[in-house]
Amino acid sequence: MTEQTPHTIPDATLLRRFTDIVGEKHALTESDDLTRYTHENRELVTGKTPLVLKPANTNEVSLIVRLAAENRVAIVPQGGHTGHAGGAVPDETGTQIVVSLERMNAIREIDLEGNVLVCEAGTVLETIQNVARENDRLFPLSLGSQGSCQIGGNISSNAGGTGVLAYGNTRALVMGLEVVLPSGEIWNGMRRLKKDNTGYDLKDLFIGSEGTLGIVTACVLKLFPAPRGRAVAICGLSSPENALKFLGVANSLAGHSLTAFELMGALPMSFTLQHMDKVRNPLQENHDWYVLAEISSGRSQEDADALLEQACAEAFESGVLDDAALSASFDQADDFWRIRDLMSLAQKHEGGSMKHDVSVPVHLVPEFLKRADGIVLDEIPDARLCTFGHLGDGNMHYNVSQPKGMDKQAFLDLQPHVNKLVFGLITEMGGSVAAEHGIGRFKKTLLQEVKDGVELSLMKSLKTALDPLGIMNPGKVV
Repeated sequence: MTEQTPHTIPDATLLRRFTDIVGEKHALTESDDLTRYTHENRELVTGKTPLVLKPANTNEVSLIVRLAAENRVAIVPQGGHTGHAGGAVPDETGTQIVVSLERMNAIREIDLEGNVLVCEAGTVLETIQNVARENDRLFPLSLGSQGSCQIGGNISSNAGGTGVLAYGNTRALVMGLEVVLPSGEIWNGMRRLKKDNTGYDLKDLFIGSEGTLGIVTACVLKLFPAPRGRAVAICGLSSPENALKFLGVANSLAGHSLTAFELMGALPMSFTLQHMDKVRNPLQENHDWYVLAEISSGRSQEDADALLEQACAEAFESGVLDDAALSASFDQADDFWRIRDLMSLAQKHEGGSMKHDVSVPVHLVPEFLKRADGIVLDEIPDARLCTFGHLGDGNMHYNVSQPKGMDKQAFLDLQPHVNKLVFGLITEMGGSVAAEHGIGRFKKTLLQEVKDGVELSLMKSLKTALDPLGIMNPGKVV
């Protein structure tokens, strides 16, 4: 069965059978307010569903999927619903059942000797961070949505965030998985081995698959020693080229202790200062570009401070930096991070936005920004370029806000053309059109245009092999 073949439209009897699995209290129908489960995070699309199921455990997920497979009913797995690619939204037909993992939020175990944490897929990311911190450990995945996103969604989208430079993305932080397959079978891959060469690494099939190959229900996560010192600086400079030079200085001095390196334009900085509460610019003057740099030390706070001070001093001496403010405490470091974390939210106050989650090789970031700016301004001369992102790993959020005085819809009508131009440049430069937000629904067609034919064929073969009925999150990725 292909995704083009219509799935079964569940009737009242079938909906009742699904409801009986989780209990009526944990099943929402069209008579309830389903907005939270059917509306895309940025309100770009609105789907419909006849039923939202909230299973309590893996066995209930298995029973749901098994019943769906027997009756060819499409299901949409859903976590914290914070994505930006439409990957967790049902379509508009009203035939797809949403399976929310929000009740499956238990921390099953924390193993301090092995530095692992075992939890269920519905666990909120911030909860995992806090549990790790309470046990003098660090779980380094960090996102702006960490107070509401769930680890199952992070795994299914292979989330990136601000810690990728030192710790890698989600894929690098997962040791084992428990997954309900499209047949309803449960794959127990909850291993916590650092070395295991017994055939294919199956967990990597599901990390980043956006729920199209199965539903992640639990995971084994890597923990790290908590830093003994953490120093953060916000620096002002004149160009992305200088930011890249500063990255080189900081890398050469700190190595893996350089745990974040964020580049922020003047416009997103001004939006954040204007619209968000409890933020202020720690620098006395305005600058064209800003860098937020973080160095963590396993030895002491003094060590972290000294490394960051030395990096800034060398960058000043070589003319790379124009200004800098270094955190004097953990609380002030968090205040600096708050500026960066709120940038996406602050941009919403400025009207329509064209968002491009893209990456290029790190050394090409300044060239990409210069060429992309030229392309966009040729098309929309008064466009406001709102660029920020993870310079340390080459992932930039190249966003464009609508010009002042321009009709929002008229601006958004230009998005397909602008996207094509920006993504064309990314492809030409050997980059990725989906660096950390995934493909979902919004970039599915684009994927067909930029992926190599052999890659696409392999992806489709995997989808067909694992989900021959096409019931698992149809219409997403492939």
